Amino acid sequence: MSVLEFKNVSKSFGEGTAKTDVLKDINLAVAEGEFLVLLGFSGTGKTTLINLMAGLESPTKGDVTFKGKPITGPGPERGVIFQSYSLMPWLTVNGNVGLAVDTMFPGLSKAEKAEKVAHYVNMVGLGHATTRRPAELSGGMRQRVNVARALAMDPEVLLLDEPLSALDALTRANLADEIEAIWDADKKTCVLITNDVDEAILLADRIIALNPDGTLGDEFKVTIPRPRERGAMNTDETFKSLRMQVTNYLMDVGIKARVEGTKELPDVTPIHGVPTAVAKAQEGLLDERFLDFSQLHKVYPTPKGPLTVVEDFDLKINRGEFISLIGHSGCGKSTVLTMAAGLNEISKGAIKLDGRHVEGADPERAVVFQSPNLFPWLSARENCAIGVDKVYPRASQAERQDVVEYYLERVGLADAMDRPAHSMSNGMQQRVGIARAFALSPKLLLLDEPFGMLDSLTRWELQEVLMEVWSRTKVTAICVTHDVDEAILLADRVVMMTNGPQATIGKIVDVDLPRPRTRKALLEHPDYYTYRQQVLDFLEEYEHGAKPKPKAKPEAAKAIAAE
Repeated sequence: MSVLEFKNVSKSFGEGTAKTDVLKDINLAVAEGEFLVLLGFSGTGKTTLINLMAGLESPTKGDVTFKGKPITGPGPERGVIFQSYSLMPWLTVNGNVGLAVDTMFPGLSKAEKAEKVAHYVNMVGLGHATTRRPAELSGGMRQRVNVARALAMDPEVLLLDEPLSALDALTRANLADEIEAIWDADKKTCVLITNDVDEAILLADRIIALNPDGTLGDEFKVTIPRPRERGAMNTDETFKSLRMQVTNYLMDVGIKARVEGTKELPDVTPIHGVPTAVAKAQEGLLDERFLDFSQLHKVYPTPKGPLTVVEDFDLKINRGEFISLIGHSGCGKSTVLTMAAGLNEISKGAIKLDGRHVEGADPERAVVFQSPNLFPWLSARENCAIGVDKVYPRASQAERQDVVEYYLERVGLADAMDRPAHSMSNGMQQRVGIARAFALSPKLLLLDEPFGMLDSLTRWELQEVLMEVWSRTKVTAICVTHDVDEAILLADRVVMMTNGPQATIGKIVDVDLPRPRTRKALLEHPDYYTYRQQVLDFLEEYEHGAKPKPKAKPEAAKAIAAE
């Protein structure tokens, strides 16, 4: 039996020339007890679709029904959990959940209401935090309150609009597992919107992709038996096959071919040396220990005494190498990166780049942060030109402009160079940040979770953009990330850090996969999931803040220590 049904539904906003068609000719039936996942890029109408189910929007054309009756507005039988928390800041955890209980069960006694509140709060693992207010909760805990409040309405259908997207990877995984457990216990009908393929496969009975033009795309049945253990999926052939099918479909429909730029990189040399088309992409790449982290420590003073955040970080990186730095939140990844950038003082030890000590910021070390950090009133071209003018003092204005336009074209902004930054999406702004960093022709490129604020599918596109531009320059690079697939896709070596404080290198994995790399090619490579398992095993060992016994130094470090 269908609980929710769409018949020839279209939705548009605006009138006349300002009219925007968001959804087109949607025909969809959601079965009772089904866990349906809608998967797609930002801007494909996923949230509009769930708003129609919730009764928060009305269709422009067609019918949306619940159990055969038209949906004319919100109703308690359809509980909605949004991406943002929308909690009452002055109420405690119990108080926020109690609002729903009071609304749904006005006839219960005070004791009976308290019992119901406790039931739902305990269901999401917040029994220890009942008297805390939202400001005292982490992002993951706030979203748990949202889940508990929606469940307290005792809805027949749970509508989940990217409820996990604002959370870190570990919290996201744990809450996804809890949502599945709740669904499994009550067999409620669930509709989840997400942009994360792994999350979709782990949770869904059925996955439906949304196309960029607002139509429904391909449907994928998930036949993997439940419960689906997250770690075991990495070796499950059905999971791997389905993951590749869904990924390839989304890549094909969502990542359109970029127009190849027409600019050539001019024969100019920055003040810190190199170019002439970046010395033919750094040619032999034989220079060893180009970047040398030696016994690096970072210590912060606190009221309780010195706190060692990073200790004994020892790593030698060759010219042209791409390193991914991965670990759980708080392990000091960004601290190491900001010390390499010269933005954070070194407490002990040293960092040498090309034989010289790193002291203070310098354009020879370009940084791309998680937030794009553009001047909002300047265009993409002007934002990119700021550093270029300083780095190429002997180049003509025309040559500098060619450098700027060359890299903006490379990142897919050939048609948007003169758009002001404030009118751009986060993804477009981050493209400008990447172009600006490469345009400095740095000796070292430092990327601090550059795609962390973007949805998964926009990340895929920009990862491929980054790889394409990097392959032209072979600049030495370090990328901080918490995304296992991103770490492997980008890196020659994945460097894994132990939990902080006193974080250090726990393991190094050499990634011997052919370049140039694309996500599609990687998913088809027989060794890809072996590398993925090595990183996942390490992260799982440190998942709950554990401090495993110190291990022997990685082989690469041993060899260096023996010299």
